[in-house]
Amino acid sequence: MTLTVAARGDAQRAIDAQVPALVEHLVASRITAGDSTLWGPAAEAEASIRLGWTQAVSVSRPLVAEIVALREQLVERGISRIVLCGMGGSSLAPEVITRTAGVPLVVLDSTDPGQVATALGEHLGHTAVVVSSKSGSTVETDSQKRSFEAAFRDAGIDPAERIVIVTDPGSPLEQASLAAGYRVFTADPTVGGRYSALTAFGLVPSGLAGVDLDALLDEAEAASLPLAVDSASNPGLQLGAAIAGTVPLRDKLVIVADGTHIVGLGDWVEQLIAESTGKDGRGVLPVVVGIDAPELTSGAADVQVVRLVADARATREVADGEIELSGSLGAHLLTWQYATAVAGVLLGINPFDQPDVESAKVAARGLLDARPEPLAAQFADGGIEVVGPASLLGGASTVADAVRALEAALPDGGYVAVQAYLDRIAHPELEAVRHLIAARTGRPVTFGWGPRFLHSTGQYHKGGPARGVFLQVTGTLADDLAIPDRPFTYGQLIAAQAAGDAAVLAEKGMPVVTLRVRDADGIAAIIAALS
Repeated sequence: MTLTVAARGDAQRAIDAQVPALVEHLVASRITAGDSTLWGPAAEAEASIRLGWTQAVSVSRPLVAEIVALREQLVERGISRIVLCGMGGSSLAPEVITRTAGVPLVVLDSTDPGQVATALGEHLGHTAVVVSSKSGSTVETDSQKRSFEAAFRDAGIDPAERIVIVTDPGSPLEQASLAAGYRVFTADPTVGGRYSALTAFGLVPSGLAGVDLDALLDEAEAASLPLAVDSASNPGLQLGAAIAGTVPLRDKLVIVADGTHIVGLGDWVEQLIAESTGKDGRGVLPVVVGIDAPELTSGAADVQVVRLVADARATREVADGEIELSGSLGAHLLTWQYATAVAGVLLGINPFDQPDVESAKVAARGLLDARPEPLAAQFADGGIEVVGPASLLGGASTVADAVRALEAALPDGGYVAVQAYLDRIAHPELEAVRHLIAARTGRPVTFGWGPRFLHSTGQYHKGGPARGVFLQVTGTLADDLAIPDRPFTYGQLIAAQAAGDAAVLAEKGMPVVTLRVRDADGIAAIIAALS
């Protein structure tokens, strides 16, 4: 039930070089004991209130019976559809837990009007909604909550019968929700959002959707003792050393599912690693890819491949330079958390804060207040508007020209980030752009759905090594959607989030090109231009 780590090449050399010192300094047992001094004086105050995840299994056990009882009540009332409104760790952990268990959960982590409208409009009479936010101030989640409250009222349904709140004890959201008569679950406040998979934030929506929570916690509990022991066989120490201890640092962590039964783990790991390590100009960038991704065979010196397999020792000999991981979902969740904390020790950064996430939020709020006209396009190509600095685009007159200009701006050791502020449920075909650009450039390419990625790789892009170039794809949003009791719409919100993030990146001197599309034909044209 524990996680098995198998490695060769630089990854194994990093394990051999780093783990003995980690064992000598009692890093594993100090993390488990809540020793906040491991990451240096500057991180001590934050770390002192962020290590509760090491005890999450025992703290969460009493929640299971409450969650199961509520699920039974909802089923008796004809509820067959659970929607989760949350961002970052509040949505990514339940998504991987439910997908792996094979139970349905609608995850609404977007401000795209079409995606929100679909979630609101389908089977409302049989729907219950989990609203997850540590404080309740997250603009996306607050907007979604308002929309479901209004939709339930319009349908003659009392929102208090259908909305379940997950938040921190004493938060403004808890106080308001209790006053409104909502069912409220509180989580351990000493756990940050991206480490919250095994707390109420991961368990309430998953359990209400039908996941066997006792089995998940059993898996994590079986892994907990090996992770707490100061031993060379500790998989958390091994994985942390392999991803953050190579010399020179292989700082592009290419993650591929290759036989594992776990569905979507890479997206959860992406947020955990990127938001935890991307700061102070340092960090490790997770790059989630498919089995045929160009990054797997590029041979780039800064790429570290991690394969998620069924059995790391029995399937085949580990490829040179790669890491293979196998284990249960519960073991993966807890081990990656330990490994991330260990990576913070090795990189000399605080793995519990996210200082650059707020910058994009501030920029978006400013744009919502000011409502400036959208930036003028440099040119249009077949209905696709191309926005970017003239100094970068030069004489470009087509989408293909614009992307080539962006690719030409790649620095040594650089990467491309494709960021799509569109409906991810309706347009999964856009993810093909990631593979196409990786094949063209020979460099790692990340793909993020906005605004979801702002709570994930958004921290790394602005706080990690400044080696990224950025391709945004946004919509013109002909079909907008109002947000109840707010002076802005979902269309205005997602446009401000895209523009705000682009502005922050540009201020940091990083190249950004934006492609505005009207419809699915525009998406198809982008894919065709890059093929």
